[in-house]
Parts: sequence; C-alpha cells; structure tokens
Amino acid sequence: MHALIVVAHHDPMSLTHSLAAQVAAGLAEAGHTWEIADLSAQGFDPRFNPGDHAVHRQQVAPPADVAAEQVRIDGADALVLVYPVYWWSMPGLLKGWIDRVFANGWAFDYSPEAKLLKKLRHLNVHLLALGGADAGTFERHGYAKAMQTQIDHGIFDYCGARVASSHLLLDSESRDPRPHLDLARNLGLELFVQAPASAAHAH
Repeated sequence: MHALIVVAHHDPMSLTHSLAAQVAAGLAEAGHTWEIADLSAQGFDPRFNPGDHAVHRQQVAPPADVAAEQVRIDGADALVLVYPVYWWSMPGLLKGWIDRVFANGWAFDYSPEAKLLKKLRHLNVHLLALGGADAGTFERHGYAKAMQTQIDHGIFDYCGARVASSHLLLDSESRDPRPHLDLARNLGLELFVQAPASAAHAH
C-alpha cells in the first residue's frame, strides 16, 4: 500500500517535518511505500487564481501544477496531512493546496442543474495537526469541534473522502515532543491496518 504525506511547514527542521518523517518511518517498518509532498520546498502556489476559477466552472483543464498533485493523490491508498495549527485552522499554504487541487470535476462534480457527485469516496484521509495551546484551551473555546466541522466535514466529507483518523497534538512548544513523535510513528505502522467502521478521532 502507498501513502502520500503532505507537509505544510516552511522549516525542514520543524517538529511538523519530524512528525511526517516518523509517519514515513512507521509505514516503511510495516512494509508500505510512501511519498512526502513538501509544499513549501516544492514552491506550490496556494493562490486561487482566475485560471482555477475557470477550472471550477469546468471551462478548462487543471493547470500542470494542480494536475501533478491530483496524480499523486490518485496514486495513493491514503492521504496524510501533517501541519501546524495557525489561527485555529490549517496554514494558508495547505488550505490553498486544497482550494486548487480538490477541484470541481476531480474531487466532486457540481453544477446548479445536477446533484452533487462526491468523487473521492475511495480515499482515506489522516490528519495530524500540531498546536501550541493546551487541550483545555481547545475545549474551553470549542476550537477542536470547530476544526473538525470545517476540515473533516466541510472539506473531506463534501468530496466523499473518509477521515479515518484525526489527531490534535497539543502543547507542542512546552512539552517533550517524544510522545507526539511516537504517535506519528504508530500512525504510520497502523495506517493500513483494518479500521473499524466509524472513524477514530482524537480531538
């Protein structure tokens, strides 16, 4: 089995990148293949532009950079997103990647005249988000639930993709990172183990 690990952080020495590397190590140990898509290093442009709008209207084919990302996802049995929490959501780099790549005609089919067709029902998604705040802060203000609504449901369910696991790794700037790194490695080890019918959430 093959996993595409998408990382959205500008610093290759960051804990975010270390988490992605641990997911990859777990996958390798379990006998699976993987690819890391480092959006910052590859210079992916997250800006949704007039050409992307034409793609949404299904007037033109996706541009080369978007088509290349769609091919990488099509070749994966699972998609793993590893990212820091910025302003209680994903970074603009990752959101823009989703805005452009998860396009009408590929991730879903929508038109005012027809019922929405979800085209990514075959795709399992795993979310690994790294936050600086503590769990009490997330719970007290409802941030964890808000993120689950906007990302798990608002993005992936709209396309039919299944969020098989969703982890918020908190206190990232004040605690020993080893438990987070261990969790990431275990995620890789167990990524393709048969999961229960309901998705596992660790918000």
